[in-house]
Amino acid sequence: MQAIAFYLFAITACVAGTLVVFARNPVHSVLWLILAFFSTAGLFVLMGAEFLAMLLMIIYVGAVAVLFLFVVMMLDIDFAELRGRVAQYLPLGLAIGVILIVELSVGFAAWSGLEADNIEPSAVYGTTNAHALGAVVYTKYVYAFQAAGLILLVAMVGAIVLTLRHRDGVKTQDVWAQMQRDPKTAVELKDVRPGQSL
Repeated sequence: MQAIAFYLFAITACVAGTLVVFARNPVHSVLWLILAFFSTAGLFVLMGAEFLAMLLMIIYVGAVAVLFLFVVMMLDIDFAELRGRVAQYLPLGLAIGVILIVELSVGFAAWSGLEADNIEPSAVYGTTNAHALGAVVYTKYVYAFQAAGLILLVAMVGAIVLTLRHRDGVKTQDVWAQMQRDPKTAVELKDVRPGQSL
């Protein structure tokens, strides 16, 4: 069962990675990229590195949603046209969804069938995956880890700056003016006589 799961995840990851490059539609490329990340996470689970699999799912698959958002903003895609062509994307989306469900089922079955000494590194190394990874990342490579985080922050700010468009005629808030207002003059009380309006 483990060999079947390994070959399923490996072949799916290779095929999905290839289709990410060769897909002409950016929406299709992102869907194939998500499938490649799922397959790689399955390979990590089979290797006994559940923590890395969880990180891959949370960080990379979560970042793909942000990446897709920025791609949509940068390419100026017509949403009305996309909504009209939902039926065209539906078969691909359903196919990828079925593959993900099959992979998750096979991966869970293979993971539950592993022996305890294969999935528990504490029996061999005296520590768990999370502790071993934390000891390496936060002691030996702490500066490289922080530099990677800083680069990702700069990339995110750069993507926001590139996609930010100032348009005339759009009402926006003046936050500085709102913060500097005087509470005494912010509210004006009017004595309205009965039968009259402001």
